[in-house]
Amino acid sequence: MATKPKNLSLIQGENDLAARLQPVVCGADILGYSYVRCYHEAYGIRPIVLSAIDVKVTSSSKFCDYRVVPELNDEEGFVAAVSALGAELEAAGKVGILHGSADWNTRVISAHKEEFSQWYVVPYIDFALLDDITQKERFYQICEELGIPYPKTWYVDCADGVGDVNVQEFPYPLIAKPSNSAAYDLLSFEGKEKIYEIQTPERLKQVLSAVRSSGYAHKFILQDFVPGGDDAIRSLTTFSDANGDLRVVSGGRVVLQDHSPLALGNPVCILGEKVDRIVADAAVFLRHTRYHGYANFDIKFDLRDGSYRFFEVNTRPGKNTFYVSLGGVNFVRPIVEDWVLRKEVAYREAYDPFLYTVVPPKVVRSFVTDELLRDQALRMFKTRSAHNPHDYAPDTAAHKVWAEVAYRHQYSKFKQYM
Repeated sequence: MATKPKNLSLIQGENDLAARLQPVVCGADILGYSYVRCYHEAYGIRPIVLSAIDVKVTSSSKFCDYRVVPELNDEEGFVAAVSALGAELEAAGKVGILHGSADWNTRVISAHKEEFSQWYVVPYIDFALLDDITQKERFYQICEELGIPYPKTWYVDCADGVGDVNVQEFPYPLIAKPSNSAAYDLLSFEGKEKIYEIQTPERLKQVLSAVRSSGYAHKFILQDFVPGGDDAIRSLTTFSDANGDLRVVSGGRVVLQDHSPLALGNPVCILGEKVDRIVADAAVFLRHTRYHGYANFDIKFDLRDGSYRFFEVNTRPGKNTFYVSLGGVNFVRPIVEDWVLRKEVAYREAYDPFLYTVVPPKVVRSFVTDELLRDQALRMFKTRSAHNPHDYAPDTAAHKVWAEVAYRHQYSKFKQYM
């Protein structure tokens, strides 16, 4: 039987949460702040935020206890700091609940789940499943078994070297990306990009050589380029119970993605939209893997055959999970109901009309090429239905200033990279 926090029995119902539950959020990016905001909105609870650096837009919030812990940057330091805090919480009669805001710290949390569960509720899948389905090759194998559409894919094993790869044999254009994102994210080298758009054999050879030289020793994915721009991307967020049954779902059509090299592909503007086909496919995947907790799927509409092709699953809430709250379900509530209160989570669809955005209307007006979609998004701004997680009225003046700086900086960034 899995370890549970010794103090968990102190929480018998929602009335005990404010006094006993202590969320700990590792990371201070926009998802980190979304946790802070949503815990405050749902339960009046003030999370502890641990970050290796001072991220002003979050540290200036009055709704969190922000702690700079430089040791969080490596696994050993992360485990030591989180464990020490867990022991402190237990001694204070608190029940910790542990969240990560990035792939790498979610992976560390899952890898040390049994250890952390002495003090914390750890609302993530076990590491064996996480490590399996986050390998994109394995994800596509499961999609093949279940009849879920995905792009035609080839693999290059960087551990074996890339000199013998016949770059002439592939169709172009291609998308190239690491199969093991967690290992790739830890590397730094000139020309590194999150995802590569490859137009020629010469460019593919150059990219593979650079990636191999960086020390990346896992498989690299080459993938058929599914035509379409940012607006062909769909984001789907799900919460499933211990049986893998879908309990909460939300999603939308990407209006615009980040185009800076190291953040390429991160949606920055999403218009709420329900697509029954992708919800059904995701539900089959979740049940098949008995996935428990939040997952986020990246999907692209293929205009060539009308299919929706699944690209990957993120084994955590994505950076933009606040759109679940905009859709009508405060996104921390299912976590607390299931993992802390041990209640059955009622099935809910979070599709109230929303525009999730971290960019101002000027960016949408200037850089969204689909006229109909652009007009839809701009109408959401005009009717005050467009929302940024950082835009939280009760928070401090300092937080509002830092949030505004980040918001306004988006136009110059898009102008540079688009």
